Amino acid sequence: MTWTLESPEMLETVACELIVALGNRKKIALYGEMGAGKTTFAKAFCKVLGVEGGTASPTFSLINAYPVIDSAGNPATVHHLDLYRLRSATEALDIGIEELLYDPWYCLIEWPQVIEPILPDDCAVVTIEIVNENTRVIRLT
Repeated sequence: MTWTLESPEMLETVACELIVALGNRKKIALYGEMGAGKTTFAKAFCKVLGVEGGTASPTFSLINAYPVIDSAGNPATVHHLDLYRLRSATEALDIGIEELLYDPWYCLIEWPQVIEPILPDDCAVVTIEIVNENTRVIRLT
């Protein structure tokens, strides 16, 4: 699936459609160059899932966890990872990433290249491409 965004206001609509398109897949690898909007997309995705309060880039913390209530009324956690500063899959394993990859709820992973060998087989790939200053193309594979 592909979406063309002409403004950031379209992100929540795309996030809703993406959640439906994902089906049972809950792990999302976010690809895109610096400044493409991966974190902005993750924030919109979290908002659609019901995360209350602010979300922030996990650039320095590496992992942010956001509590939500799932559709059945049960507590759940959305994990948002930014692996830009990691150099190897071993570093990722050392911080406990494998546990998050097999958690039953959503995990958004920015800069997933370093952990590609350990990503679950059903991990969704979302690519955000810069077309121009105001336009992005988002692809789900």
